[in-house]
Parts: sequence; C-alpha cells; structure tokens
Amino acid sequence: MLPMPATRTTIDAIHLHPRDNVVIAARHLPRATRVRSADSVCETELIEAVNLGHKIALEPIAKGEAVYKFGQVIGFATCHIDAGQWAHTHNVGMGDYDRDYAFASDVPDPPPRELVEEVSARTFMGYRRASGKVGTRNYIAIISTVNCSASVSKAIARHFDRDALRDYPNIDGVVALTHGTGCGMADYGESHEQLQRVYAGMANHPNVGAVVTIGLGCEVTNVASVTQRAGLVQIESPEEHKPTRNNDASHDDAGGGPITLVMQESGGTANTIATGIQRVADLLPHVNDIQREPVPASNIILGTECGGSDGNSGVTANPALGVCSDRLVAAGGTSILSETTEIYGAEHLLTRRAVSREVGQKLVDLIEWWKRYTSFFGVKIDNNPSPGNKNGGLTTIYEKSLGAVAKGGSTALRQVYKYAEPVTEKGFVVMDSPGFDPPSVTGMVAGGANVVCFTTGRGSCFGCKPVPSIKIATNTPMYERMAADMDFNAGVVLEGVPVEEVGKQLFELVLDVASGRKTKSELQGIGDEEFVPWVIGPVL
Repeated sequence: MLPMPATRTTIDAIHLHPRDNVVIAARHLPRATRVRSADSVCETELIEAVNLGHKIALEPIAKGEAVYKFGQVIGFATCHIDAGQWAHTHNVGMGDYDRDYAFASDVPDPPPRELVEEVSARTFMGYRRASGKVGTRNYIAIISTVNCSASVSKAIARHFDRDALRDYPNIDGVVALTHGTGCGMADYGESHEQLQRVYAGMANHPNVGAVVTIGLGCEVTNVASVTQRAGLVQIESPEEHKPTRNNDASHDDAGGGPITLVMQESGGTANTIATGIQRVADLLPHVNDIQREPVPASNIILGTECGGSDGNSGVTANPALGVCSDRLVAAGGTSILSETTEIYGAEHLLTRRAVSREVGQKLVDLIEWWKRYTSFFGVKIDNNPSPGNKNGGLTTIYEKSLGAVAKGGSTALRQVYKYAEPVTEKGFVVMDSPGFDPPSVTGMVAGGANVVCFTTGRGSCFGCKPVPSIKIATNTPMYERMAADMDFNAGVVLEGVPVEEVGKQLFELVLDVASGRKTKSELQGIGDEEFVPWVIGPVL
C-alpha cells in the first residue's frame, strides 16, 4: 500500500494545464477561499462554497466561451461566469466544436530504454496453461447458454462453497456465468456473433481451469453452438485426459467430449443439478493439479475501467492508472481501454497516438456507430454522465471522457477491437464497449483480460469472477469511508504525492494481485452477478 506523506500537504485546488480557465477543488472549500493557477499568475477568491472535485472559474468566462480542463474543451459557458464562481451544469453545457483527428500524427516513441530495463524482468506467480496463456486465478466455470438455465447453473455453483473446496487449495472457486439473454434473438448477425464471442472467450479464459456448459435445449445459443465456437471439441482418447481447451479437465470421461448438460434431455431441474454437481466434483482433482510459477509480467492483460467517477477521477486515479499502464506496456504486457461512450469527446487524442491511420479510423468508426445506435432510441451519447458523476463534479461527457482516457497512459494506440474479440496485440489497445461497468468489463475479460483495475470516485463496489478487480479510490475521504471495498488510495495525489509515484505503487499492486493476493471484492465474495454480456440487437 502506498505510504501516506509524513505530513499531509493542504492543497486547496488543482490547476492541471496552463490553458485551463478552471481549477478543481481538492477538498471542500468554503466561501472566500483564495485559489490560484499552477504558476500563481492567476488568483481569485471563491464567491461561494465548492465541494471536492468540482470546478471553480479562475477568470471571467463570457457566455458562449469555451471552458478548458486538461488543456482541452470540456464545454461552453451557458451564461456569464465570474472569477471565483462554481462552474457546473447550471452554467456550463455541451456544444459542438471541431476536433482534428490528425491520424497517426503524434505516435509516441517506444517506452524509454531505462524504463524497459527496469520492468522487463519483472515477474508474477501465475498459472501457465497448455494453450500458452497465463492465468492469475484458477476457477471452474459453469457457462449458462441461456437465462433459462441460470438457476440450475447457480445451484450447482452454490454447492461448492468454501467447505466443499477445503481440500483443493489451488482452486479459487466454482463460478456460474449466468445472464439474461441467449434466446429471443436471430441466430445470425452481430448480436448473436457478439454473444458467441463472449462464451468462447470465457470458456478459453486462462483463469478458467475447466468448463461445464449448461443449456435448456431449445434456445438460439444452444450448447452445441457454444461448445463448437469455444473449441470444446470431441477428443480421441478421453482416458488420457488430453486437453479440449487450455487445461486438462474440460471433457466428459464417459463420452470423450466436452462436459455439457441439456436440461430437457437430463430430466429437468433437479436431475440436471444433481448431475452437474457430480460432474464438477469429478473435475476438482484435475483442476487442483496445477501450481503457480514465476512468469513474465508481459503475460498480464490489464482491463481498465472507471465507474462511479467524480471530478477527481481524471486528476488522481485515472492518471495514476495510466502510469501503471505505461509500465506494463514497457514490460511487454497489454492494457485495454474500453467504454467507447466515455471516449467520445477525447477520441482525437487517441487517433493522433494511433500507429496508423487504419487503427485511428477504426476508433472514429466506432464513435460514429454509437451516434447512430443511440439515435435509434432518441438518446444522445452526452446523456452520460450519470447523476452520481454530476454530484461528484463531472459536468459534460467531454470532461468525463478526457479524464477517462488517462487510464490508457501515454504509449501508442496499437489496435482497436470489437467487443469481446480476443486481444492478441501487445501494448495499449482499445475495445469497443458501452460505458455501463458490468458489460464493459465482461467484454474485456472475454477478450482475455486477466486483471482488472477499476477507478472510482463515488465508491463502486465491483467484482468480476473469474478475474480479480482492483478498486482504486480517487479521493481519501471516500477511501476511508469505504475501506472494506477499496484496494488502493490514489487520493494521496491531492495531498502532494506525485502521480508518477502513485502509478508505480499501483503497478506493484497489480503484480501482487496477479500472484494471488486477494482483492477486497474477492474477500467479500463479490463478482457472481457482474457477468453481463452486452446485447445490441432486438429482443424477439
């Protein structure tokens, strides 16, 4: 854990960029507090009290003029704003402005040699799979192909509590991956294809030592299609326990194929539960027969997420996570930025970092798709931020996005992926997903993320079995209030600790968690309900 400064520095407000005409309150500030710019050239007195994470006009801003934070436009004054006045939704709104995508015009240099030398030899204790992938956890997954088999899948998983797994110390748990879809859709097209990618990604995830697939029998995404897509194919010599995927256990010794149960063929609910419990019990010794071993940090695929964000997310936790991402990339690993709706307004910063015009154009195409998609429902992308985000100081989607993309660090954007598409590129990448946390993280995990870093300012309580989720607080008051849920306090940035130092400490925590250190969500058993595949098509 990052040590607190010996003496906490009292910082009233943060001025992020010389161009900015606002500062951000680093704590609750009473009326008449004097705040100044980073270079102390501009100074003003608060006209009114301002809460932690909210913005204060550093100079007069005329109606229609741009409001700048991060050195970028985050909105426009909807009325005159006086110096020292609170700047938020009551006087700042959205507006169109030109963003120059300048594809691949500012591709960053590779990480500095000194940094590469420092981190390239770093390792963690992981589970090396027969597929060549490396896991950070070792679960048995029960994949429910349709909502109709969800209750059965959960009942089987519940049977294998801590007492039932007492003799299997190398197994982290049995998780039921259930959801609310799987039928009522066409058996073709992007929605069906996307759901199949999720199933395949979870079945082949390096944190999963064995899979049992359960369906009702008449659904669109039936057991046969799921197992075929996931590569859980018939094997020639079941008695030899040869792998059907990335482990040595996911097959039925009796029939030689993948372990699947169809309720309509297995005698219904009770019989399927009983059979499923026996199948999982048979798997336990095989899944337990694996040991952690030292593996390079390059095997980490980090999913980055922000939820319950506030005005300090882009000041403390997200930039610190960006430093962590840069260190992981320098070590040869992968960092994923998702939530396309929370890239909108900041996409021009990423297109310039793209390694090619083609990669940058992929991102722009996603933004345009989301504009069309949301318009079908009479919704705009800028309906985000949420009420909680606004209470925490975020005013527009531009502001939220500019802070959110900081999680991706400063290295080159190497690839843009579809939702739940297997992530094979090393370095910094983007995956298409909605901004809602459960489906966003589900997509990254299905794509291969084996650790998740989740920043939050309001206090999100999130887990995502079978992958550990590290919760990073943006401010100290919330961290202390929710200490049982938060793993890391980036709020010390507001007390004088450099972002670079906080990011280095976060990188060390990622390695520790990848090696088996339990996160707060894992200790509390959170993560069974957060498997939420994103469904984009109509329900038929």
